[in-house]
Amino acid sequence: MHLDWHCKHHSELSKEELYALLALRTRVFVVEQNCPYQEVDGQDLLGDTCHLLGWRDDELMAYLRLLDPQNHAGEAVIGRVVIAPEARGSGLGHELLERALQACAERWPGRPIYLSAQAHLRNYYGRYGFLPVTEVYLEDDIPHIGMRRP
Repeated sequence: MHLDWHCKHHSELSKEELYALLALRTRVFVVEQNCPYQEVDGQDLLGDTCHLLGWRDDELMAYLRLLDPQNHAGEAVIGRVVIAPEARGSGLGHELLERALQACAERWPGRPIYLSAQAHLRNYYGRYGFLPVTEVYLEDDIPHIGMRRP
């Protein structure tokens, strides 16, 4: 599946892009995963936070955000990793993560990268150099594990 990729500082997002990313995140994290929580957490527009978006025509198919290391103890933080349900199984997750690692290296060279992974994806992220740094814990009743790439 061919996507048009854009990594944008939050100040560069159009209102349509912001709406699309919030809609996709809510569709998957709140509705599909049946986790009622405050998905819009106040971090999307802070500091040097960036958003990686993969578009097919005018539909957002892949997304994640990169949180500013200045606000997270010097670590870049990958979060809100999501593939639209209709695009799953096409390898987009790998492309999304590779692009995220490249963006982190360009924007914040030499910084460690942290993510909170769903525990069943531990080996998936391990293939990209992420190592577990926490025990498994529950977040919104879903097992997660903290992982860091030095």
